[in-house]
Amino acid sequence: MTSRKLTQMFLALAALVMMAMSALAADPGTVIPSQVVSDQKAGSVLIYNLYASSSTDPSKENTRINITNTNDTTGTFVHLFFVDGNTCAVADSFICLSKSQTTSILASDVDPDVRGYVVAVTVNADGTPSKFNYLIGDEYVKLASGHAANLGAEAIEAVAANPGVPQADMTAALLFNGIQYGPVPRVLALDSIASPKDGNDTLLVVNRIGGSLVSGASGIGSIFGILFDELESGYSFSVSGGCQLRASLSDAFPRTTPRLTNVIPAGSTGWMKFWAVADRGILGAAINKNTSASATSFNGGHNLHKLTYTADAYLIPVFTAMCS
Repeated sequence: MTSRKLTQMFLALAALVMMAMSALAADPGTVIPSQVVSDQKAGSVLIYNLYASSSTDPSKENTRINITNTNDTTGTFVHLFFVDGNTCAVADSFICLSKSQTTSILASDVDPDVRGYVVAVTVNADGTPSKFNYLIGDEYVKLASGHAANLGAEAIEAVAANPGVPQADMTAALLFNGIQYGPVPRVLALDSIASPKDGNDTLLVVNRIGGSLVSGASGIGSIFGILFDELESGYSFSVSGGCQLRASLSDAFPRTTPRLTNVIPAGSTGWMKFWAVADRGILGAAINKNTSASATSFNGGHNLHKLTYTADAYLIPVFTAMCS
């Protein structure tokens, strides 16, 4: 092979590398850090992406929230925050977990007729946040619409020995910055979106991870995203969300040109990625319900993929842990 051909091959390879780097740089946020948020690990903060219940018919709409202490020598206090996805109002309670203990909570028993998400924070007896990276959890959620899934709790590690930053008004800041706690996702992705033309109804749930759990959780604000078809063509969209965004994927949401069923027609799939326009942390899940009787129809859900990360924070109240 001549030196000229080698040079041409090197230049072509360099161009491919530059293109790949440019594609990665197009997404805001930083690359995956060592303290990555995951539903397959233990942490000091757990996020349950969706809970719902009905006081009139909990057999059709309810959530079983499960939480486990994997430490076989030490117990912990856990401060639970139930965030109303419509109003962003917060209700809270404590549970105490002894060593190696697991427990379950029914949403219909503690916060009926509400749809939202749950934040669980390990604390000391006085209510200050603690480093206790031993919590794992998951949830079984079913909605009156027929959507149902088992979703793992998203775990965030405490990094600092005393991760909560005390404030002057009996509160503490949970800083998801890679120093006090691990960072939170900036860009999320939903892969292999099945076409609504094949009987699929995919419920998308997105939560803002940040704000006050004292006076009310903050909203996501404006969201920008790109929907891709099977031929790698992208179609942008924008939408606004509160502290929780819940919507089924259809020609009405997200609003693209052409519409979603033209981008993902019958027999095909697509995918999307999105982020808050402001630099904010988000998490989410997707639950699919299929109404057809086809051999290729499936039901279930999972948490969304995380592509990049950023910093955000919660403010929580600090008072003596009270467990029944």
